[in-house]
Amino acid sequence: MQRMNRRTFIGSSLAATLSAAVKPAWAAVPLKPMFAKADPENPTHQIDRVGLQLYTVRGTMKTDFEGTIAKVAATGYKEVEFAGYFGHSPKDVRAILDKNGLVSPSCHVDYKVVENKWPETLEAAKIVGHSYIICPWIDEKQRADAGGWKRAADLFNKAGEAGQKAGIQFGYHNHSFEFQPSKTLGGKLPYDFLLAETDPKLVAMEMDLCWISVAGKDPIAYFDQYPGRFPLVHVKDWVKDASSNSGYEGAMGQTVKYGGHMADVGQGSIDWKNLFARDGKAGIQHYFVENDDPKSAFDDIKISYDYLRDLRF
Repeated sequence: MQRMNRRTFIGSSLAATLSAAVKPAWAAVPLKPMFAKADPENPTHQIDRVGLQLYTVRGTMKTDFEGTIAKVAATGYKEVEFAGYFGHSPKDVRAILDKNGLVSPSCHVDYKVVENKWPETLEAAKIVGHSYIICPWIDEKQRADAGGWKRAADLFNKAGEAGQKAGIQFGYHNHSFEFQPSKTLGGKLPYDFLLAETDPKLVAMEMDLCWISVAGKDPIAYFDQYPGRFPLVHVKDWVKDASSNSGYEGAMGQTVKYGGHMADVGQGSIDWKNLFARDGKAGIQHYFVENDDPKSAFDDIKISYDYLRDLRF
């Protein structure tokens, strides 16, 4: 996800609605796995609940919140992941979801919300029906601080413990900087540090399968080493392009050129069939399509949805 737009987007749109939360009569309903373990010689398995991270359609979410959600549902998506409620109360958000036959297993909230507004965030999540609350970003200054990553891990464990008592799982979403060696960690990868320093019962990982690929790391290796740790994933593609000026942030906040650009799912370089065949090992329950920089958001989400709907593995 893009740094400045992403952080500002989540912080401004969600924080304004937290005070509207009231205590609901709510209980999380456990979800069954989306598909069984794949047979590589008989690829008949498929995703039956394709989800969308609504950051992809953030432009129209700002101007037509309810209409955008209706269009997402009409495209075929069954689940959505929020990145802000755009001033709507949790109760209204839940009503709009119900009207359109959608559920929202998770949402993204800013790091400072986790630090300073966690109790009310949990209450809002209960109303909407979230089972997960995900932090998608750690500030550049904190990353560069000697104790920054440890503070993040400690906060995540604390948030996860409070979330567990409320029936909601806390999680962290990666970009690419977590896979760059950090001087403040003695050259270790921040992602490996977070996995080691957070309690797997308290902190889940939402792996962004594009950003880990851009960083040159293998998600399957993480699935094998940390089985069951990845109940959610972001599904977005990218194309390698040496002429591209696109870049991502390193662990210390520096810009790293990666020679490529984002693409609709199935039109890039990622081998989705191979990845999805490892769903059982990874523990994946929810797949959220995302495109940080869509050319035409509704056309793009349909292309990605159609690809995943038809994919067998």
